[in-house]
Amino acid sequence: MDITFNHVSYIYQKNTPFAHKAIADLSFYIPSGTFTAVIGHTGSGKSTLIQHLNGLVRPSEGEVTIGKYRLTNDEKPDNMKMLRNLVGVVFQYPEHQLFEETVKKDIAFGPKNFNVPEDEIENRVRDITTEVGLPEELLGRSPFELSGGQMRRVAIAGVLATKPKVLVLDEPTAGLDPRGQHEMMDMFYDMHQRQALTTILVTHSMEDAVKYADNVIILNDGTKYMEGKPEDVLTQREALHNVQLDVPEMVQFINAFSEKFEQKVPFRRQSEAELAREIRQVLKGAGKDE
Repeated sequence: MDITFNHVSYIYQKNTPFAHKAIADLSFYIPSGTFTAVIGHTGSGKSTLIQHLNGLVRPSEGEVTIGKYRLTNDEKPDNMKMLRNLVGVVFQYPEHQLFEETVKKDIAFGPKNFNVPEDEIENRVRDITTEVGLPEELLGRSPFELSGGQMRRVAIAGVLATKPKVLVLDEPTAGLDPRGQHEMMDMFYDMHQRQALTTILVTHSMEDAVKYADNVIILNDGTKYMEGKPEDVLTQREALHNVQLDVPEMVQFINAFSEKFEQKVPFRRQSEAELAREIRQVLKGAGKDE
């Protein structure tokens, strides 16, 4: 599903002394099937942007379109429930949203709420349990008896069981150790590719943005500060520093190498192994290989 923000602004507590414009004149286009990273510090407007995607809020000004659904200040889709079925949101610490008696009931809650037939729910629960890496024998247990990582996977499975076309990830690896973060993001990216999802990742991790995203949007004080391909945006050290962000670690390393050896190595989102080979060739050519 394509997503378009057209001159969108949102004001909390509008027409009161406490009015606050959280996003201002925000415009961008996300093509269907792409992976977009949204980056910005606290207060940049990321959470407000997310809330527009499934109609939790509607623009104070401008319009948002998600597929065939259009949201403005005075207009909302006729079938808002269907829009929310198509847009799955994995909030930060999703395990805090668990509430059912068993893992199976928790995963099935979303599809049941959207009137999916019981036999189809059974199939979805079984399939998605495997996809998120949960053993099937956990389905009858209370989700509150599981480890923190397993609880998070149950909560994510509940979102994915509705079969969304748009997947919104709000800092989905918060609180996980490095290995858990890597496994979680690889799982999401694999689903993104296999199911041709339109995925939006809200993150502070420049490494995740540069590794997975097709496009990056940088927000600052509720406005769009930068937008483009990760290799174009996330290499602009000075521009990022101006909004208290830094370039990814690999870009930092390439910059340091280039300065030390006076040999330019272009950043093309290559893997660590590919970068090592390139550096070796550069050093050989410069006669500095031992």
